[in-house]
Amino acid sequence: MKKLHLALAVAGALTGAAHAQSAVEVYGIVDMGFTREAGNVGSSVAGGNKISSGAQSGTRLGFKGKEDLGNGLKALFVLETGIAADRGGFNQGAGFARQSFAGLQGDFGTLTLGRQYTSYFLTLNQVADPFASGLAGNAQNLMLPGASNTVTGTDRVIRMDNAIKYATPIFENFSGEIAYGFGEVAGNSDANRVITGSVGYDSKPLNVRLAHYQRNNATDTASLKSTMLAANYDLEFAKIFAAFADNDWVGQTKTRNYLIGATVPFGAHRFIASYIRADGRGIYAANNADQWGLGYTYSLSKRTNLYAAYGYISNDGAATYTVGNNSENGTSNKAFNLGVRHVF
Repeated sequence: MKKLHLALAVAGALTGAAHAQSAVEVYGIVDMGFTREAGNVGSSVAGGNKISSGAQSGTRLGFKGKEDLGNGLKALFVLETGIAADRGGFNQGAGFARQSFAGLQGDFGTLTLGRQYTSYFLTLNQVADPFASGLAGNAQNLMLPGASNTVTGTDRVIRMDNAIKYATPIFENFSGEIAYGFGEVAGNSDANRVITGSVGYDSKPLNVRLAHYQRNNATDTASLKSTMLAANYDLEFAKIFAAFADNDWVGQTKTRNYLIGATVPFGAHRFIASYIRADGRGIYAANNADQWGLGYTYSLSKRTNLYAAYGYISNDGAATYTVGNNSENGTSNKAFNLGVRHVF
């Protein structure tokens, strides 16, 4: 990644004070590919061909930096915007809506404020899903509360606004984090409030994490509660993934999710596979779904790879899950991706 070093010593020379150095890094991903969608959802037939920006990883441009404040204390920030490279413009609806936060880091851990990823999504992305939330067949299609027409909206589970997050330092391979998102609804401090957190153990070959997410609705009359236990185990010739999640949104879809998957590296090649089950509960017991995903990546270099993937969902009852990718929700129960990703 290209680094731009900004010398604050110029200001120090003018004031006679000695200032610490600050390093600002410009980074990003450009992901472009072809997507074919086919099949149906419920009683409607959907699908078609399109160019997708961000099938494996969301196309983005970001700026991040740290300043050494002395005595082990550092200031940090991240500003990251999603780019719709297929048509121009921004993803996530606005500039710098992927991440935008600032904070402090030290021996005590890391404290940040702003728009940030939820602990629940980071557990899904980093521990549970062999597809790492990308390509057809990724776990977001079934395992994010907000899929299949619930009122939560998947982005609200992925990211949280107006949030304060604390992450512990790593101690004997254990770590944790907790975050609180202010709802900022006038006259009701509990409305739209988000609480999320996780605790994990990571020591090769085993990585285990338990995460929780809870959000109140805009009127504070109902809440979504989701808990996930995820793990992966690195056998070197393959990595095995497994996860269980329980999602309960009062008055909306209630599900339990089960995932098992694997990645198999072979030189520049990497093969990906997973199976996910969504079981409806209560009055939604008939709304079940099964997803099968297959993927393949080929590394042309350390920063550029080709990819191909296929995902298929079998919906039962009134379930309307669709096969999407990292940046799109999808319109049908079958999808194929073929593309290239470059990281800088």
